[in-house]
Amino acid sequence: MKKTALLNIALSQAVASLGHGDRVVIGDAGMPVPPGTPLVDLAVTHGIPDFLSVLQALLSEMQVESHLLAEETLTAQPPALAELERLTAAGALGRRQWVSHEELKALCQGARVQIRTGECQPYTNLILVAGVTF
Repeated sequence: MKKTALLNIALSQAVASLGHGDRVVIGDAGMPVPPGTPLVDLAVTHGIPDFLSVLQALLSEMQVESHLLAEETLTAQPPALAELERLTAAGALGRRQWVSHEELKALCQGARVQIRTGECQPYTNLILVAGVTF
């Protein structure tokens, strides 16, 4: 049995397959998934699982170099934004890059994996860029 918080087999395999610079998308329930992008669909119902729970579990195993957020997130102010700010300040998410929501959606193409949560707050989407541990 694994000792880390991340128990989902598909997510563990996705993290294990990451190389430096690979992208992982954590999206809300409405974030489109480009054709050909591997999807781990965790959404069960409205709000389950929530975005932050999935992010915390993923961070227990993934080395993050940087992350991308949509500029619209600042305007929408989803509840998860305060925790994203805290994690960024603590260094858990690396440096931040702001892009438009349309650019964020376009960057999902070519992601190593996209994770669909049950989150139903607009603009609760994030791209994590894998770092290295050495």
